[in-house]
Amino acid sequence: MFHAYPADTWLEAPKKSFPSSLSADEFKALFRGHPGGVAVITANAGEGPVALTVSSVVSVSAEPPLLIFSVSALSSASEVLSRAQTVVVHLLDAHDVDLAKFGATPGADRFDQTHLWSPLATGEAVYDDVRAWVRCAVIDRMEVGTSTIIAVHALESRVMRDVQAGEPGDALVYHNRSWHRLGEHSKIEV
Repeated sequence: MFHAYPADTWLEAPKKSFPSSLSADEFKALFRGHPGGVAVITANAGEGPVALTVSSVVSVSAEPPLLIFSVSALSSASEVLSRAQTVVVHLLDAHDVDLAKFGATPGADRFDQTHLWSPLATGEAVYDDVRAWVRCAVIDRMEVGTSTIIAVHALESRVMRDVQAGEPGDALVYHNRSWHRLGEHSKIEV
């Protein structure tokens, strides 16, 4: 595993049990009302590319440029993501909803040319015409519960559809098990 930063920069996940805890259903109900931005992650650990849709991408730091995302152990891409040294994070907008749905479809061949893609010179798969993508080096992984949190350092990016400061754009969010478009209609003036 490639580490650009000391492994002790992560806090250890709690290993003890607690006297009470939310059930999985209670926890899911809690987060159904909390929307998340949508991204597709691609990776290749040497046997061909994998892809999955996530709503867990978070910007952590601008200097250095770091982000994190989580991957469920149940994902068919989790084994490759546990070994890949680089990933591409595709940041989607409402124009990319078909790709988001495709990346979330169990058992789909995500590289069957339903959605056009091409390899970067460094080998990672990039979907064509997405709002933006960023190629990242994996700097650490932390197993937490039934998921793995992956921390990455941004190396290069391309923005196809820019969003100007203060403008709503056509952001794609996942909320309560459905896809939504943010736009001028959803902007709240304060």
